[in-house]
Amino acid sequence: MEHTSKLIKGSLSSLLDNRRIALCITGSVGAVECAAIARGLMRHGAEVFVIMTKMAQKIIHAYLMEWATGNPVITELTGQIEHVTLAGKHDNHVDLILIAPATANTIGKIANGIDDTPVTTTVSSGIGAGIPVVVVPAMHESMYDHPAVISNIERLREIGVDVMSPRLEEAKAKIPNAVAIIERVIGHFGPKDLQGQHFVLTAGPTRGWIDRVRFITNPSTGKMGIAMAMELMSRGASVTLILGPSSEKVPHGIDVVRVETSEDMLKVALSAVSKKAPRAFISSAAVLDYVPTEKQEEKIASGSKKLTVDLVPTKKIIEEVRKKHPDLMIVGFKVEAGVTDEDLEKRARSKIDAGICNIVVANDSQRAGVAFGTETNEVLIVGPEGLIEKVALKSKREVSKHIVDAIVGLK
Repeated sequence: MEHTSKLIKGSLSSLLDNRRIALCITGSVGAVECAAIARGLMRHGAEVFVIMTKMAQKIIHAYLMEWATGNPVITELTGQIEHVTLAGKHDNHVDLILIAPATANTIGKIANGIDDTPVTTTVSSGIGAGIPVVVVPAMHESMYDHPAVISNIERLREIGVDVMSPRLEEAKAKIPNAVAIIERVIGHFGPKDLQGQHFVLTAGPTRGWIDRVRFITNPSTGKMGIAMAMELMSRGASVTLILGPSSEKVPHGIDVVRVETSEDMLKVALSAVSKKAPRAFISSAAVLDYVPTEKQEEKIASGSKKLTVDLVPTKKIIEEVRKKHPDLMIVGFKVEAGVTDEDLEKRARSKIDAGICNIVVANDSQRAGVAFGTETNEVLIVGPEGLIEKVALKSKREVSKHIVDAIVGLK
């Protein structure tokens, strides 16, 4: 009988379906993140096998990782030659080896071919077998800046090992968040067709202030736009994400500019497009169409039986970008409510026929699991020659792949 922990496999997406990942854990306090990393990989469809050093077992117990993955944990190498079973030169080896967290000690051993732990021996076998390896350093910043550690990391990169950059905070080189690590793994199995290209992307809601403490807004969370940024980054692109007020986590490595009002978003978008010369401008933000005429400087007193707020239309960001950049690829998002697919396509097409957008991604917020605040989406992708694709209800991360495919395919 299959371990019940495996019931989560593929619950978020199928991006890692049929992929087998070896998760190597070493003796850094960052090991406390490994259950989340393993479970996240599984939710995208992966099968995860854990290898731990003795020092890693002093930080988290092997039972935790057995529970997390539903597979036995390798804590020593035996006559079963576990390192070869997982990472040898044969057809059934794992598809990728992830060392997260990787201590300075382990990095030095891998860089110099020293095999004295289950982790280093498995990684050496994997490198020799041509298996992709991702190393995620985690240590104090003073150690990370040691010339020998710097040299060892460069050595790893020279031999084809992918080394992630840590988060430099509080004098520590911290392990990136689990989402960023999982995205790095996903990127290894996807196309690198956007290498060296840049994209400017808006996401999330905007606010229109009524007074010092009150504002109008909409239910957007920015989930779709952040998923788009992840997909672009996984395919080799760099991204400037202009994000309205949102509590969603953004993976390490994405350049985020946080804004609040529609006016702020417009200003930053125009500046970023002009400076970065991107491959495309993607407008997934739910920008307010109307905002209060003016913000009251003081808090409006409570108790009135009636309060009237005058609203004025905001400038359309995609239209303003198009005026200044007539040849730029622009991808717009259009949300409707309670319409048929035929009407949804027609309304999306109006932006293309007007010359404002090259691609429009349209959805209907009245459909179950679609649009604001959900983990899933269902969209029509409309291009110059007609409907490119109808994407049935999927996770926003999977939907983003279809949208980026359409961008890549548009010449």
